[in-house]
This record gives sequence, structure tokens and C-alpha cells, in this order.
Amino acid sequence: MRALQIVKKNKLPVIVGIIYILLYILVPNKADTSMRSSIYYLIEMFEVLPVIFLLTIALEVLVPKEWIMKHFGEKSGFLGNILSFILGSISAGPIYAAFPISKMLLSKGASVPNIVIILSSWAVIKVPMLANEAKFLGISFMGIRWILTVMAIMLMAWVTGKILSRKELLSGISTTAKPNFYVNQDYCIGCGMCTTMLPDVYEIINNKALVRLSVAHPENKMMILKTVEKCPTKAIIMATEVS
Repeated sequence: MRALQIVKKNKLPVIVGIIYILLYILVPNKADTSMRSSIYYLIEMFEVLPVIFLLTIALEVLVPKEWIMKHFGEKSGFLGNILSFILGSISAGPIYAAFPISKMLLSKGASVPNIVIILSSWAVIKVPMLANEAKFLGISFMGIRWILTVMAIMLMAWVTGKILSRKELLSGISTTAKPNFYVNQDYCIGCGMCTTMLPDVYEIINNKALVRLSVAHPENKMMILKTVEKCPTKAIIMATEVS
């Protein structure tokens, strides 16, 4: 029974393991090649991600939320788009390194379009790569490709911002990434009681309270329980015990 629970909690690794077993049975040569590639990328991830997580924590602590909202938020305008584009273009490392940084920026007030611009430019526009592209394919090719890519990124950011709001995205992350407790948006009246008691845990967006992303620390446990009790509309829901 315990083994079955472990399998349910780790479905993806189990599926990958089964696929590798089948590959080794059916095509052992290709299985060896695939395994070497997987090990290479796993080692790369273990080398890169700890540094990225440390950088993300440092930025979260050192960079004020007001600064993020001013330069990357909903009201940052075209300047915010340019700054997001520059940030993504000059950043180093593989694209998966951008996800924790983007998540931190979103939690501190960055807009959805600017997050799209950061991720997209990080993935397909790198300043060092432009020199190599021009060297092998020519300056004209590089320039035209760069212009069209930038236009596509800006269009995609605008469309994504129209389809998906920051409130929806934060709400989805808060209830899935941190399932311990969340704010039921249908009940919340935006009274601000929870943000007054725990400003590091809750924030008000569009007159609704949301659970921030870097929360649920053990030292907040008693205060979180108090916010649940004092919420006038009982909008703060405890799914499991906060630890």
C-alpha cells in the first residue's frame, strides 16, 4: 500500500523509469545515448539551479516590492517592456533558470506581459549569441531575425496580458504551489484585516486578498491561524495544517 502511494506521488519519475526500461529492452544502443544525455542535463541543472535559487532569494530580500512594481508592474508602460527585454536579453544560463526569477518578480508586482517578455527574450535573444549568429549567418540575417523576433515577443506579451491577468495567475500559483492555505476569492471582501496582521503573508490585489508566494514559514503559523479565525467572511481556507 505504501509503495502504491509513493508511485502516485512520483508519477513522472516512474513513467520515465518505465520508458527507459523498455528502451533498454528494445533498443539498448539508443537507450545508452538517451541516458548519457539525461545525465548531462541533470548535472547541468544541479550546477545551475542552486546559484539561481540563491540569486532569487537575494533579489527577493534586497529589492523592494515598490521598485519592482514601478519598473516592471502594470503601470510601468513601455519603459517596463524595454527593461524586461533588456533583463531577459543580458541574462545568462538556460531558460529553466528564468522560471524562479520570474516567479519572484510576479509575486512582487511585475505584470504578466513583462514576465512573458523576460522569459521569451531569455529563451531566444541573448546578446552573446547575436555575435555568433552574425558571424555564421551574416549581419542581415541576424538583424531581420532579431527584429521579427522582438515584434513577435511584444505581440505575444500583449495577447497573454489580455487573456491572463496577474490576479488569476497569482491565485493559481497560491492555491497549487502552497496548498496549506489560501483565500477564497468569492468570499473575500478586501477588508485588509489579514494584510494588517501579516503583511508578509497576504497582499491586496484588485480589492481581493491573496496569499503571497514566499509564505507559510513555521514562525507564522500561530498568526496565520489567527487570521483564519478573525476573517469576517471566513474567506481564508485551511486545506491542511500549516507547517
